[in-house]
Amino acid sequence: MKTTQKTLLAAAVAALAAPGTWAQTGPAPTQTLRQTTVTGSTIDDRFGDSTREPTSTVSLSGREIEAQHADNLVQVLKAIPGVTIDTQGGDDLKIKFRGVENQRYMGEKPGVAIVIDGVPVFERTGKVNINLDNIESIKVIKGGASYLFGEDALAGAVIITTKRGATHKGVSVETDVGAYGYQRELARIGRASDNWSGHLQLSQRKADDYHFQSNYKSQALAGNLRWLLNGHSDLTLGLEKEDRFRDKHGTVTGVTQAALDPRGTLGRDYARHFDVDLERVNLTYSNDLSDHTNLLALAYQYRDHTQFWSAPQRFSSTGAPVSSPDAYTTFNDYHQTQRGVKSELRTTTGPMAWMGGVEIKRNEYLNQTHAMVGYRNSPSPMERPTAAGTVFTDDRTGENVQALYGEGQWRLATDWTLTGNLRHDRIELDYDAQPVSGNGNSAIAERKSFDADSARLGLSWSGLANTVLFGNISTGFRAPTVDQLYRGSQNPSGSVANNPDLKTEQAINFEVGMRKSFTLLDREASLQTAVFQIDRKDFILDTNGQYSNGNAANIARYENIGGARSRGLELALQSSISPAWSWDLAYTYLDSTFTRYDQFLQALGNPRGTLVGTGACMGPNPNWNNCYQLVPYNNTGNKVPRVPPHAVNLRTSWKPDPAWKLSAELDYRATAWADEINQEKWPGRTVFNLMADYGRKTTWLSGARLSAFVRVDNVFDKRHYTIARGTNDSQSYATNFRYDGRYNAEDMSITVDPGRVWRVGLALRF
Repeated sequence: MKTTQKTLLAAAVAALAAPGTWAQTGPAPTQTLRQTTVTGSTIDDRFGDSTREPTSTVSLSGREIEAQHADNLVQVLKAIPGVTIDTQGGDDLKIKFRGVENQRYMGEKPGVAIVIDGVPVFERTGKVNINLDNIESIKVIKGGASYLFGEDALAGAVIITTKRGATHKGVSVETDVGAYGYQRELARIGRASDNWSGHLQLSQRKADDYHFQSNYKSQALAGNLRWLLNGHSDLTLGLEKEDRFRDKHGTVTGVTQAALDPRGTLGRDYARHFDVDLERVNLTYSNDLSDHTNLLALAYQYRDHTQFWSAPQRFSSTGAPVSSPDAYTTFNDYHQTQRGVKSELRTTTGPMAWMGGVEIKRNEYLNQTHAMVGYRNSPSPMERPTAAGTVFTDDRTGENVQALYGEGQWRLATDWTLTGNLRHDRIELDYDAQPVSGNGNSAIAERKSFDADSARLGLSWSGLANTVLFGNISTGFRAPTVDQLYRGSQNPSGSVANNPDLKTEQAINFEVGMRKSFTLLDREASLQTAVFQIDRKDFILDTNGQYSNGNAANIARYENIGGARSRGLELALQSSISPAWSWDLAYTYLDSTFTRYDQFLQALGNPRGTLVGTGACMGPNPNWNNCYQLVPYNNTGNKVPRVPPHAVNLRTSWKPDPAWKLSAELDYRATAWADEINQEKWPGRTVFNLMADYGRKTTWLSGARLSAFVRVDNVFDKRHYTIARGTNDSQSYATNFRYDGRYNAEDMSITVDPGRVWRVGLALRF
């Protein structure tokens, strides 16, 4: 960025933050215009106002979330238009919006910022680690959202607020049981007075799960304490400690195994035995400096210590075949610490309002991997075996981020509001690797920095009764990772090259929509709809294609290789048929296409073997367990995989009396492509879910409230694929787990839905 641009940007943000600057130089406020307040915040959601919000947003209260009796976020978020969620069983899931990053697997960032109590939580695997029992509310912002949240908000943000406040005073005890050994217990105690409120809760979830070796469990301690310092300021302390374990993901290889062995008793996932320890603490200060000015400040620390196995062992150190389900070659030990502070000042002057913020992050990521056993990658005696204990990686990444951001709102006329946002991020990466096998026993040190600007310009109009029309242009970005920049330094013995000249990935979102309240069949109804387009450019992929292999002739290197465009329509309609009967309808039409992706090399055979036409693979009939080849494809113009063009969710509920509530849900997803080359398909499906709730106050325990529920998912036991992915030739069930040098439906990685699943629960609150 040029110096002049930096100066103008800093001046603009400073103007947003300064309450008097624009008021002194702008036009005098028109007396007939109502006072406005800024709605944007990365710290607190108390300033939301959908009547003037120029972007598609959806908010779910804690009561709405609890009413789902969900055991994962999929069941909570799937009724939101534009949201797709990859899941591999249990709470192992990844949230995506509007087709962005649907070509990626579970191990990369999702293109959606996950924000918990103001903390922009980076999950190394792109997944969401959130205690479902500790959610007070969820707000979903769709479209580029880097103007508030910075890096990785290419397609939006999920803002999660944990439980807090006097509403949680008293004692709660809950327990659920269900299919496949599912158990859940929760105990919470809370107190409140005129000056403070707080609560502490313990929760546990565990299950054997439907899929083979896919048992999971989590134990969490969470709490919140809020002090009212005086009549206009408060201090809130939040903390959470959670231990998680999950074994396999539950995937199978190929359609034959999906039909005959859907639980995956044969074959091995690439990674398993995940042991995750999470810690989070945050302190928030709020002060209403005047009737029109508020100051917010947040300090936080988030820790993630994850250990897992990866890379199934194929051959022993002597070259003998190995097929044990517990035989893995690599132990991964990852420590992540995120620390940061941020502060926001907002003020109002008649028809104009401003918010200015500053954010500082100091993150550290430690990664160490070593060989669990001695092994070879092929049976060839020419290959040198890897010894047990060999250290593959031992590195540290320091990430320092400084950001300035702001929002301004101007009520142009009685019914018109203009909103503008601007953010500048300075991201500094500090990478150090210790001497390990393969890097010449030499230490490595690399430094890299990026500057990124994000913006939003939106307009809303409320000139019609109970109607808001809105539109906006917004941007998102993601900086290259250390792995993409310096893979060659991390693994110089492989055919990989560094690329320190990578550019940040960019996305621009165009959106026009409407929010409306009206009468439908003599009942109150609400409608929110939007049409949108997201253009991505410069997204980063390996030049050899995803999960392919490099060699002397095909050096792997990360490049700004691709672009994609997503267009669609989203609609959410809510109404009732009678005072006791209500329904909600969500519909999504989505068309996602690669606009640039001209080099994709598909690996056939053993990607760790010898290239066909060289060495022992010179002959006309190569042994695909020892050999491989790369087949080039141009995916430009292809559909982005795993993007259903149509999705429908219909929920209806009936209250025959105040104590009972009966609910039904239909969830439909259309057929989508399972791979980038658009050869194999992920079949569509329709499932039905039922739920019954009962709740009333007791007369025998001081007015305590007793509630119970029964939930049955996939009532008609419809077998379908939760997710289906295809990339390269794989060792599949159909080929007796050997490579065959071909790519077809037998090579897809598939998670089969468990079919009909039930849960029942009881809760007592007093």
